[in-house]
Amino acid sequence: MNNMQKNPLGEKPVNKLLADFAIPSIIAMLVSALYNIVDQFFIGQSVGELGNAATNITFPLSISCIAIALLFGIGGASCFNLSMGRGKKDEAVHFLGNGAVMLFLCGTVLCIFTLIFLTPLLKFFGSPDNVLGYAKTYTSITAVGFPFLIFSTGGGHLIRADGSPRFTMLSNLTGAVINTILDAIFVFGFQWGMAGAATATIIGQFVSAVMVFSYLRHCKTTELKWTHCIPKWNYIKQILSLGAAPCTNQLSMMVVQIVMNKSLTYYGAHSVYGEAIPLACAGIVTKVSQVLFSFIIGISQGLQPIVGFNYGAGHYKRVKKAYLLAIKIGFLISLASFALFQIFPRQIISLFGEGSDVYYDFAVSYFRIFLFFAFLNFMQPITSNFFTAIGKPQRGIFLSLTRQILFFLPLILILPLFLGIDGILYSGPIADFLAGAIAIGMIVRELKKPEYKNS
Repeated sequence: MNNMQKNPLGEKPVNKLLADFAIPSIIAMLVSALYNIVDQFFIGQSVGELGNAATNITFPLSISCIAIALLFGIGGASCFNLSMGRGKKDEAVHFLGNGAVMLFLCGTVLCIFTLIFLTPLLKFFGSPDNVLGYAKTYTSITAVGFPFLIFSTGGGHLIRADGSPRFTMLSNLTGAVINTILDAIFVFGFQWGMAGAATATIIGQFVSAVMVFSYLRHCKTTELKWTHCIPKWNYIKQILSLGAAPCTNQLSMMVVQIVMNKSLTYYGAHSVYGEAIPLACAGIVTKVSQVLFSFIIGISQGLQPIVGFNYGAGHYKRVKKAYLLAIKIGFLISLASFALFQIFPRQIISLFGEGSDVYYDFAVSYFRIFLFFAFLNFMQPITSNFFTAIGKPQRGIFLSLTRQILFFLPLILILPLFLGIDGILYSGPIADFLAGAIAIGMIVRELKKPEYKNS
């Protein structure tokens, strides 16, 4: 209990804590989404439909970067908070150091791998011939920024666990502002097109990474030394265990994105839309829906250090209260997003460049059908991250697989056989509904346990 009295995570009111941690996390996630949306906007305005399609083709690589960032970022942060809650400060600092080093090392490996196998990768991701050139130009530059993107994103979780969510927000915001300004200069001013958008992106990511590195040298609740950064398997193993759930969720998204790109290309070619229009529209809808998920994931990330510390300290009623508050807020945000997607789809799609009537018809249908159960999308991510934060990664991993792998992937393979390209659209809401229902069942069972009532 003494540790709880010294650490605000154990004594501040839960609603105040969630606001302190979730709001900066939401802003940080919105900024991350802004990277993709800003590029999509400038590319759509300067290059057009083929440029938008190219960014969608390269999106699996962006997802893989986030997967690695979450593996060592969320994993390291969760281990750190649980250890701090148990009063094991000397052990906790090793999780920060090992997590940070592995972030940069894995980013470097992914960069090299991508540059070596660039063309085969993009073709594997489903790139049509008329899109491949744009995708190669964009990815050959953005791949150089992978180590910085992964380090800054994952390092932000470590900084948040150290009790400084506002610094995480600031580092992401700084990178995004730089990216936006340079996008306008490089794309519209210098007329660099895809290369301009990609160059602006990696410069912003580099600045964010430098800020994260600077913070980790002077942590708030502990002193991180170089000896703590030497990779050791006993620490890495625990980080991997608790980071597996959010990482698996991202990897499953990547697998689904690849299959979906191929399906959109194939069934689009056999429809009135052609190959490029479905790819372009899907890319825009995916990145717009990222705004909703920025709020939801931001809430779940803000929840993580609160429930992790208090669960480790045995204060289960605070754990339950924090989770239920996060769920209520997530529902209200998801409901508002659902209304926007249903009422204003054409206005939203128009922000990303002009297109034919057929282009707009498909985009509007995609918004309204694919995102029909957007008001349930808060349940699975928050609940999955909750289980990870309290040291139950197997449940978190299972939940992270429900939407993408167990439901969505089979549906986008089966439904189009009967409904054509419309089958892809209807796969989304069915998967969202089923994943949400399972998450509700699992959390109800968890919160009925005696410790949540008797602590």
